[in-house]
Order: sequence, then C-alpha cells, then structure tokens
Amino acid sequence: MKPQVNIVAVVDVIGALSASTLLDGNLCMIDDGAHNSAHQGTPDLCTVVKPGQVVSWSALAVDLQTPVEIKNISFVPADQSAAPAQPPVQVPGESSADEHSSEGDKLDLDVWTGIVPSWLTPGVAYRYRLELQMYEGSNSVMHIDTPALMCQ
Repeated sequence: MKPQVNIVAVVDVIGALSASTLLDGNLCMIDDGAHNSAHQGTPDLCTVVKPGQVVSWSALAVDLQTPVEIKNISFVPADQSAAPAQPPVQVPGESSADEHSSEGDKLDLDVWTGIVPSWLTPGVAYRYRLELQMYEGSNSVMHIDTPALMCQ
C-alpha cells in the first residue's frame, strides 16, 4: 500500500469563470493511487483508499495567469437531510502555503491533507464537496459534490 494518495483538481479557470460552472470540461480530477480509482479525468473521480492512508488534495490551473486554490473540502452526508456523525477524512490538514492575514483572516492552503479513518465501510463511496476559489469576486467560488473516496 502506498502511504499517500495525491488527488489533483485541474481547472480551466477561464472556462469555468466564463461558463459559471466547473462542469462541461472545466474540471479534470486525477489521483495517483495504487488501486483502480473510477472516473479518472472527470469531476466524478472516486478514489480508492485504505484505512490509515494519507490523502492529499491540490488544485492546478490550466491558465497559469489566473490562480485557483482549494477553499474548502467537506464530506456530503449520505442522507442529505442529516448531518454526518463523523467526517470520513479529517481535513484540512497540512498547508504548504504561508498564512495571509486580511480583513477576513483567511488561511490559504495549497495542499489539503487528511488521514483515512479505520471505521469506513468498505465499498461505500463517501462523496465530498470540493470548493475552489478562482481569482476574486462574487462569482469566483464554485463547488462540486460529485467526487468521492471509497475504502477498499
């Protein structure tokens, strides 16, 4: 087992901002896991993980002049009307960026890292919301709820 699985969200920032969506070819998600993750290259990536494994997320802009960063990762409850009892992975974790202080005192993270807990049910896809910040402005934050982690 690899001790870490890296997930990269590759974003066509100009396309996403122009179309106001991460869909329609504006987001490609890939991982380097040792197992056969489903839907590589799509927003529906289902990364296969093992308990105790480190999962690391990062974002990469296709347009190098317009930045993209992960604003938040949160796990979506299986029953949308109920809050999850425990998140499947503890995030955010390590940051490889410096802390930036501003009016909102936000922390910019280049890499989000978490550890897969031992209590995950094998074969169950735990969907998560990936929120991405592209540049600045009222329409610069977009999210998708389609990627997932699945314990083998």
